[in-house]
Amino acid sequence: MPFVRLLQVGIDSAPDVVAVRQRARQIAGMLNFGVQDQVRIATSVSEVARCAYGRLTGGRATFAVNVQTKLPQLRVIITAEGASRAPATAESDAGVPQLELALVTAQRLMDECSIVSATPTALNVVMHKTLPLLAQAPLDLAEIGAQLASMPVQSTYSEIEQQNRELAQALAELRERQDDLLELTRELEDTNRGVVALYAEIEEKAERLRKADEMKSRFLSNTSHELRTPLSSIRALSQLLLDRMDGPLTAEQERQVAFISSAAGSLSELVNDLLDLAKIEAGKVELSMAPIDVGQLFSALKGMLRPLTRDARTELIFAEPGPVTLVSDEGKLTQILRNFISNALKFTEQGQVLVEMQDVLDGRVTFAVTDSGIGISPDNQQLIFEEFSQVAHPLQRRAKGTGLGLPLCRKLATLLGGEVDVRSAEGEGSTFYLRLPATAP
Repeated sequence: MPFVRLLQVGIDSAPDVVAVRQRARQIAGMLNFGVQDQVRIATSVSEVARCAYGRLTGGRATFAVNVQTKLPQLRVIITAEGASRAPATAESDAGVPQLELALVTAQRLMDECSIVSATPTALNVVMHKTLPLLAQAPLDLAEIGAQLASMPVQSTYSEIEQQNRELAQALAELRERQDDLLELTRELEDTNRGVVALYAEIEEKAERLRKADEMKSRFLSNTSHELRTPLSSIRALSQLLLDRMDGPLTAEQERQVAFISSAAGSLSELVNDLLDLAKIEAGKVELSMAPIDVGQLFSALKGMLRPLTRDARTELIFAEPGPVTLVSDEGKLTQILRNFISNALKFTEQGQVLVEMQDVLDGRVTFAVTDSGIGISPDNQQLIFEEFSQVAHPLQRRAKGTGLGLPLCRKLATLLGGEVDVRSAEGEGSTFYLRLPATAP
């Protein structure tokens, strides 16, 4: 048999309801349920039994143990199949049907509680509670049934005293939990005040940083504009002197003027990069999207950068691009590739620099500039994209730069909806990638 019946108690009077509660607590104790679970089971059974007694005569409560489930369960069945005592729709003081209130209580306190039938002439409610681990070992259910049969039922007064003790204990536990909740609430309030103060401090610092960033951008922009004119004049005058427009120069004079021209050129490059960065950070860069003929773009870059390879042992090679349609800002694209190529030539003492456009993949075009130069260690591959950062190397000291070119390339690529990346190994050369959407973002 899947169920072993332990006891059956009739519910024909108000004292029987009290007796059912006592029996439920006794059985729960014999099955090794904890004190709290004993109270939960007794309360659930009592509430449903009181509802059955209030509705129909002939009520009874059957206690059994299901021994065939994976986890043995206490099974309590409350039934009533006699004459009606009150309307089936009897309501509590709150206007809720008494049976519904009893079921809500039982469902909260038991593992399962369901109505098998509830009609004006019949009521059948089944409840289950899984036995604790201590009681899941083989039980002598026959012995438990015999003990229950010989165990007397206490008086109603004793049961009320027991209920009062349980209630007092529950109230004490609730009061302790309430105190814990109040303490936790105070701690949370203190934490919230601290978090609010921290957020206010963070917002204040963010505002200061934003203003500082605006001031930096404005300063860079104004300074760049102020320096551009004198630097252009210096470069023009230096070139005039080097071209002997005002007469011949001695060898020493030519060397000094060449130094001036070179320094002015480096400063002019720095000013231009600073101005471009300031424009990007201020959001004042305008893009001009148009179809680009990559073949013509490569031809223009080759002519522009040929002077850099005139006296060098490095060959600049442009691979023939495929028939790919690209829509982007040609000026910004040229600026990025020119920076990649000039860096590759600068740090490649001998060998070659290859510029190519790879096939379209997932709607993106990839440009690659590969050199056979000094290469970059993995630790420094992110450092080179930070402003004013340069990798320590003997060749770096000879080929001086501003440290702004690659950061500017990354920001320009982001503006165009793309990205830049590098793959390199120290002493084995580098490949810089520019990936752009084939169509305007």
